[in-house]
Amino acid sequence: MKKLVKVIALALVLALSIVSVALADSTARTLDEIRESGKLVIGVFSDKKPFGYVDENGEYQGYDVYLARRLAEDLGAELELVSVDAPNRVEYLQSAKVDIILANFTVTDERAEVVDFALPYMKVALGVVSPDSALITDVSELRGKTLIVSKGTTAETYFTENEPEVNLLKFDTYTEAFNALLDGRGDALSTDNTEVLAWAIDNEGFTVGVESLGSLDTIAPAVQKGNEALLAWINDEIVALGEENFFHADYEATLKDVYGEAVNPDNLVVEGGVVETAE
Repeated sequence: MKKLVKVIALALVLALSIVSVALADSTARTLDEIRESGKLVIGVFSDKKPFGYVDENGEYQGYDVYLARRLAEDLGAELELVSVDAPNRVEYLQSAKVDIILANFTVTDERAEVVDFALPYMKVALGVVSPDSALITDVSELRGKTLIVSKGTTAETYFTENEPEVNLLKFDTYTEAFNALLDGRGDALSTDNTEVLAWAIDNEGFTVGVESLGSLDTIAPAVQKGNEALLAWINDEIVALGEENFFHADYEATLKDVYGEAVNPDNLVVEGGVVETAE
C-alpha cells in the first residue's frame, strides 16, 4: 500500500512538472498566425472600471477595451476578450492564453524582463483613497495601519519596498479589494490614482487624500517576450493612432463622464507613444 501511495505521488509530481514545462514553453502566436486565424485574443480586466469592466448588459467596456476593439478592427480580425486579474497578467502571456495584455499594465523594469511592452498610451501614478471620517492625506499616516492593495500591482511593490511599517491586506481582484475598504477591513486602499479618483466619485464618503505617490509611470500593451513582429505592429499602430488623436477620443468616450472636470485629459492620455507633461 505504501509503495502504491509513493508511485501515485511520484506520478502526480511528474505530471505537474510536465504541465509546468509545457506552460513555460508555450509559444505565442505570431502576427501572421493571428491574421490567418482571423481572431485576436486580448486580456483585459473585467472589474476595473472605467478601464476594463463588464457592464450591466454583460459587455466589456472601458478605456483599454476601446483600444482593444480598434486594434482588432485595424488588424482585420475578430476580437476575443479574456478576463484577467492583476496577478496573472504575465502568466497569461507566457502560457499564450492571450496574444496581448491590455489590462492597465504599468511598465516596470521587473516586468520588462519577462514580457515585452509596446509604446505607452497612458500616464499614471499611485493614489490613496480612504473614508472621509478618517482621511489619510500623507503616507506617514498609514504607518502601523492597514492598507488594502491588489496582488501583483505597483501599489503592492511600492509599499513593500518603501513603507515596511504599513500593514498590507492583499486581494486577488480589485472588486475584493474595494469591497474590503467599504466593509472597513482596512484604513485605506492604494492603486493607480486614475482608478481611485474614479472610484471615489462613485462612492460617497470616500476621498482620495493622496493623489500622486511615487514616480510617474506609463501604461502600455504587452506581448510575450520575443514576439517581435506583433510588438512592432502594435508600436506602428499606436504611432498611427496618435496622428488622429485617437486616445483623446478614447478618453472622451470612456472616461470624461467619470472624471468630469476633476481630471485634465492631458495629464492622463499619451498620444503616439510620446509622454508629455501637461502645462
